[in-house]
Amino acid sequence: MTRIYSLALLVCISFSQLVLAQLPPIFDQSRRRSAQSEATVRRFLSPVKILWRTGSITNAERLLKPGNGQADLSGKDLCSLKSDATGKPSLLLDFGKELHGGLQIVTGQWKVSKPITVRIRLGESASEAMADIEPKQNATNDHAMRDMTVQVPWLGKLEIGNTGFRFVRIDLVDGDTELLLKEVRAIFTFRDIPYLGSFHSSDELLNKIWATGAYTVHLNMQDYLWDGIKRDRLVWVGDMHPEVATINAVFGYNDVVPKSLDLARDITPLPGWMNGISTYSMWWILIQRDWYLHNGNLSYLKQQKAYLVNLLNLLIEKIDDKNSEKLDGMRFLDWPSSENTKGIHAGLQSMMVLSLSAGADLCRILSDPTTAAKCDNALSRLRKYVPDPNDSKQGAALLALSGLIPAEKANKDVLAVNGAHNFSTFYGYYMLQAKAKAGDYKGALANIREFWGGMLSLGATTFWEDFNLDWMTNAGRIDELVPEGKKDIHGDYGAYCYIGFRHSLAHGWASGPTPWLTEHVLGIQVVEPGCKAIKIEPHLDDLTFAEGSFPTPYGLLKVKHTKLANGKIKSEISGPKEVRIIH
Repeated sequence: MTRIYSLALLVCISFSQLVLAQLPPIFDQSRRRSAQSEATVRRFLSPVKILWRTGSITNAERLLKPGNGQADLSGKDLCSLKSDATGKPSLLLDFGKELHGGLQIVTGQWKVSKPITVRIRLGESASEAMADIEPKQNATNDHAMRDMTVQVPWLGKLEIGNTGFRFVRIDLVDGDTELLLKEVRAIFTFRDIPYLGSFHSSDELLNKIWATGAYTVHLNMQDYLWDGIKRDRLVWVGDMHPEVATINAVFGYNDVVPKSLDLARDITPLPGWMNGISTYSMWWILIQRDWYLHNGNLSYLKQQKAYLVNLLNLLIEKIDDKNSEKLDGMRFLDWPSSENTKGIHAGLQSMMVLSLSAGADLCRILSDPTTAAKCDNALSRLRKYVPDPNDSKQGAALLALSGLIPAEKANKDVLAVNGAHNFSTFYGYYMLQAKAKAGDYKGALANIREFWGGMLSLGATTFWEDFNLDWMTNAGRIDELVPEGKKDIHGDYGAYCYIGFRHSLAHGWASGPTPWLTEHVLGIQVVEPGCKAIKIEPHLDDLTFAEGSFPTPYGLLKVKHTKLANGKIKSEISGPKEVRIIH
């Protein structure tokens, strides 16, 4: 019996070796180790609504039903689009929520077995999906193809596209033709990771804002950490800072962060600035500090030491004899502040203080007292010179956060003026942080509801590259065709590099309220590297309760805060035994 079993095993092994020998080279183990794999998965989603149609179309509602992605010979229950003497049909599909990915089209069998030509337009707004590529409203194929003419197969399947979208328009291009569609499904491409952090309060608008910020960043966690899934699908290091704050609050550790930080470092030899912008190299330092604080990975931090030290020395060289920054490269905070040169100067002076302070802390952790002392000496010089923010909310926020001016003064004189007007999606996070430092939680919550809530009121399911409260006047929603007499919030607005439809409506830098609500309403602040110690200090303001969770390297921290009749807050807190909770 034993001999028979051994013989069978030998036969199996021989057959296995034979199969492996016949496999293509990519299956060779040495090749597989060097091959790149993807961290993302694909899910297939049917549209939820037909928003518009024209021409000869029958059984369009078929497309709203769940599919299986397989063409078949039944010929039943198909959507028909016919072009004839009266015209060519088109329809506009709404998938209900902003997605990253492409489109899967499954066809039936028409009379002649040849491909049929269709035009596909994907849009982040309904109006973008209806737009042509032309200069008036700036619909483009920059960074990702969203407007393309393709051929679909007879009785088959085609997968196209890789962009950010919610709406899809399909036009039948060929004349005197009938196109039979079994399915049109979105290919949703994303990292299949759990939402470990959470936020729930007595204000449903704040709950939705927190979740929308989390989802916006999740969509941008692709091959690398991008700032936008339609346009600028690139690693912009400054944009990463609020995104990483969101990742820390929602997902915990994810390798997309160090992978992106390392890419920015490796493609930017000094004395160059990351993305050509001095502040972006400084944001790299601040992200490294925040990432270490949350994850406590000293081995990873040590890998940054050589570059970090040289970058800190380069920054120290950019201080003149009047203790003012003299940074070269692109002098940039964010686009809405880009024409306020005095405000930018105030912001750059503040960023020097913030980054050199973080750098000094990191150098002490890395046992480099010499560089830490150089940073400390530079900081004492920089603090002797305080520029005027020139009414820039961006500049005032950074001056407050760096301690160059009292946060209360920055808030009273600049940040609190005219509510959330002159806020921006990127630097709004730092404006909120400065208001919290000033103790103005009431004002910060009002700003969140007004500014980020304003995007939601216009149909947003992700937060945008830019937003201006003035745009809301007489504006149509992004999830409907713009009514006569209304402004197109997407096609009619935007500025700088994002005019009209080029404007990204899913930009991770706009997610600031998500980590802010976790830090200041739930009151969760990491105070020792690796989340070894966390301070809990909630600020409910007008909320009756707030509860949520926070990911640490050891498991979830959970809190629930309830406002009592006497105004005091009752807190229930639980967490891993490895985390010391300060309350």
